[in-house]
Amino acid sequence: MLSIGFLTEPDCARWEVLARGKDAYFDVERTDDAYERTWRRLHDDDRIRGIAARLDGELVGVAHYLFHASVWYAAKCYLADLFVDASVRRQGVATAMIEWVARDAEAQGYPSLYWNTLEDAPARALYDRVGKLHPGLIHYAYRPSTPRP
Repeated sequence: MLSIGFLTEPDCARWEVLARGKDAYFDVERTDDAYERTWRRLHDDDRIRGIAARLDGELVGVAHYLFHASVWYAAKCYLADLFVDASVRRQGVATAMIEWVARDAEAQGYPSLYWNTLEDAPARALYDRVGKLHPGLIHYAYRPSTPRP
């Protein structure tokens, strides 16, 4: 049986395993402090939320999302992270988590949910099924302290 709800303090250790798994998949390195800081933010910042998916009581998936204003549109919800343990993928866990986040966002007054992914991410099959691709958009990031070529 699948259940989804907000992350709680006892989830911390398993959450970190899944968060590190997501980062390893995307080849992202973070310090231990970064995981601790993010865990605290998921509980202390009312604009940032974290949920857990449990399959037969075992935490198998996590998602992080945040609410923000928008200049031209209604307020938005950004799904920052979604990760499901490889052993239970393709069983509807990720779909259920996206739907749960969308319902929570709408209930909080944020009717628009969006996310980004890599072009070649295996999850694209799911995302193409449940979401709407905005063709032609390119994601840029800028950090003033990062040297540019």
